[in-house]
Amino acid sequence: MATDLPLAEHLEGLRSALIAFTRYADRAGLRASVPTTPDWTVRRLVAHQGMVHRWATAILRGERGEPDRFQQEGQVAPDPLEWLRDGAIDLAQAIHAAPDDLEALVFLADAPPAKLFWARRQCHETTIHAVDALSAALGRHPKSADTWITDAVALDGIDELVTGFLPRERSRLRSEEPMTIAVRPDGAAAGWEVEVSPAPPVARRTPEPRGDVELAGSPVALYLTLWNRSDEIGAPELWQDAAITWS
Repeated sequence: MATDLPLAEHLEGLRSALIAFTRYADRAGLRASVPTTPDWTVRRLVAHQGMVHRWATAILRGERGEPDRFQQEGQVAPDPLEWLRDGAIDLAQAIHAAPDDLEALVFLADAPPAKLFWARRQCHETTIHAVDALSAALGRHPKSADTWITDAVALDGIDELVTGFLPRERSRLRSEEPMTIAVRPDGAAAGWEVEVSPAPPVARRTPEPRGDVELAGSPVALYLTLWNRSDEIGAPELWQDAAITWS
């Protein structure tokens, strides 16, 4: 679904997430474990995020991306947080410079045009992984009150996850017994219904979401829960087991 947020707000979301990411990664230390991404250290988290930024920049510029090389660079960079900042700055510049009618890879269902797609995707990619860095600093899964995330960014991120990621063929959210999950953010004009069956999920935005299971709470708490980054709202077991963990 086309995003309701303008480009400038996605870029501001990316900037805010980068600031948070570097702050909490530095506070936790590169060797710290990351509760929200099991088996990862902060160093690996930084290398992953910097790799994704460089890969996205290459796509925006029509260049050949080399994810394995980018990942290795991050693993051995003398100052990995400075390396992360450099990649994010290049990414923001590439988004700004891209034409509005950019023709480039997009990979989510019902995606917006490529320039807006990549601004949105990297806003949420960086925000969710900044939450991972926060979890490393806290030593636990964070709550919504621990974060800097605005309701507007959270609602947009829920929409991207529910209408973009979940309906893809590769989605692992399945149920032999058909059911509907309703997502109801507090104070929002609309929510979402996700029909789960043996086939890929079907998602729709609706003013009055109803379902067999309802997930309700603040936009930020739902955003973190749906990305499996918080236990603030209890998600059904099939969501925890099969929904997306990595961004």
